[in-house]
Amino acid sequence: MNSLNLRFFERPDVLAIAHELLGKHVFTRIDGELTGGRIVETEAYRHEGDPSITLHLQRKAKQAQGLYQPGGTAYLYTVYRVHTLFNITTYDAAHPDTVLIRAIEPLEGLDVMLRRRGLAVVARNLTAGPGVLSQALGLTPALTGELVAGPHIWFEDHEEKILPDNVIASSRVGLEYAGAEAVALPWRFRLKDSKWTSPAK
Repeated sequence: MNSLNLRFFERPDVLAIAHELLGKHVFTRIDGELTGGRIVETEAYRHEGDPSITLHLQRKAKQAQGLYQPGGTAYLYTVYRVHTLFNITTYDAAHPDTVLIRAIEPLEGLDVMLRRRGLAVVARNLTAGPGVLSQALGLTPALTGELVAGPHIWFEDHEEKILPDNVIASSRVGLEYAGAEAVALPWRFRLKDSKWTSPAK
């Protein structure tokens, strides 16, 4: 296995990055506790042709400055005053492109994740969905601006090969407010054979 370096995220094609993150592993070390797992679902957001990003930059103007960072920077913000969403910037500081990590297969630090989530047993609802995923990994908006190359957040390539026919591309979740064009974009990527993806919408 190899740690993903920042060059992986500095490439200009955010759709390719979101797709290629499937099967990679993400880890956090928060307050000395290691947690992580295999990425099974992502969403891409691109500054060109994506009304949802335009609205996000308008509605969360102060927070959204975190998108104008070099590729490989954590961007975490809260929705509904409850759920923290874990994004990674891509490309460069001039382009507000990002990948949202929506779900992982939990593999490391299961006891820690269960405690953070207030759950008794490992099941799909532990890490299937961006809000619960961030809670399980101990991620908060305070980590915005951290590079995802350690020591608190990092990604690893375990050399898993994901076949194209094992990836489902579909509409992203919860973007009705951004209009039909944003909803129609098939920029949500899931592993077809995984029981750990978030519920279909």
